[in-house]
Amino acid sequence: MLTVRTERVVPVMGDLIGLDQRHVWHPFTQAQTAPVVTPIVSARGATLYGQDGTAYLDLISSWWVITHGHAHPRIAHAIAQQAQTLEQVVFAGFTHPPAVRLATALAEKLPAGLDRLFFSDNGSTSVEVALKMARQYWHNKGENRDRFLACKGGYHGDTVGAMSAGRSSGFFEPFRPMLFPVDLLSFPATWEGDTEVEARERAALQSLDDYLERYGNVCAAFLMEPLVQGAAGMRMCRPVYVQQVAARLKSAGILLIFDEVMTGFGRTGTLFACEKAETTPDIICLSKGLTGGFLPMSVTVCREEIYEAFLGENFDRAFAHGHSFTANPLGCAAAVASLALFKEEKSLERIAAIEAIHRQRLLAVAEHARVERPRLMGSIAALDIQAADAGYASRIGLFLRQFFLERGLLLRPLGNTLYLLPPYCITAAELHQAWDGVEAALKQLPPVTA
Repeated sequence: MLTVRTERVVPVMGDLIGLDQRHVWHPFTQAQTAPVVTPIVSARGATLYGQDGTAYLDLISSWWVITHGHAHPRIAHAIAQQAQTLEQVVFAGFTHPPAVRLATALAEKLPAGLDRLFFSDNGSTSVEVALKMARQYWHNKGENRDRFLACKGGYHGDTVGAMSAGRSSGFFEPFRPMLFPVDLLSFPATWEGDTEVEARERAALQSLDDYLERYGNVCAAFLMEPLVQGAAGMRMCRPVYVQQVAARLKSAGILLIFDEVMTGFGRTGTLFACEKAETTPDIICLSKGLTGGFLPMSVTVCREEIYEAFLGENFDRAFAHGHSFTANPLGCAAAVASLALFKEEKSLERIAAIEAIHRQRLLAVAEHARVERPRLMGSIAALDIQAADAGYASRIGLFLRQFFLERGLLLRPLGNTLYLLPPYCITAAELHQAWDGVEAALKQLPPVTA
């Protein structure tokens, strides 16, 4: 029998944690064993402020979305101004100035040829769009290409197609029966001082050659995170490897999809990782930093040739995909403002300065006996810590998260992988403060236990 609750619960700031525990389900969290959540009530620049007034330096850009800093007045003003003009309109059969401005601005910033833009809601859906786009592209051309290729360890989101491509990430075991087959290629991760990277690259490329010989005529697309696999532990590969993969795929006539949900908008030191890799994909997925971290939005951008394959007299050739908030004007306005800030605030120069400090401090802590595989690229610095239970569920990750939080540092290790990925407004003093915290943590690590 259904029980109807008649009492009225009035939220009170003082009971924020209690109400959260009663009603909220947090992502990537084992609620039974997780520490009590930390209430955040405001933010500015690189700093978050707790309900009790505690300041936390945001060193992961709030899950990789903040670019120019929290509550940036330029972006906040653009959203407020847009909200007073047009907050939402159906995007099927309509358009509006912020969407057109954003599409035009992105086409001008992306490598030549990537100029047809499809809007969606988040990183996972941008990947889902890309996979569907690639599959239907071949279908519309009269070719039955139903195989997909992706990288081992890759993570692309939590919708079914994205999970299928990220099946080796270790997050999706309960959903395995729902996933469609995706073939996997080794990702030759490398780090500072790595002397075996060329051998791993040769082995991966040989595997790709073997795959193409067998399935090249039935493979629709290859999906990869260019240069950096984020959720896999900030694993990095060399640009030359991406270039060699792209050349083979082009020769075989297979579409190349770059998942730049994390690497886009400056993270690797260039506006897009494909620039650093000197490789232009057929389709690129962008989200996270797209709106400067203010609002959820994503885009999937493709070559004109792909778009034209969907044109025809009948609807069955059209791309029947969409979202209620497709090209939301508020998100578009935020994205246009954020993109302009890269030039106005010389963000790429700021990122270069961040990388320089990362290099100085990372190479110093790499001397610690428990530190392995130090690596960096752009605003991203990462290292692995020796642990008996290495991986995303490593206990060392929870220890480190609490250690840093108690010292006013928001760092969220990926298991035994510790990384820094700050917003571009961070000062040199703040970044050194973070690295001082890393050095302190390494001195207090619990012992390695079997």
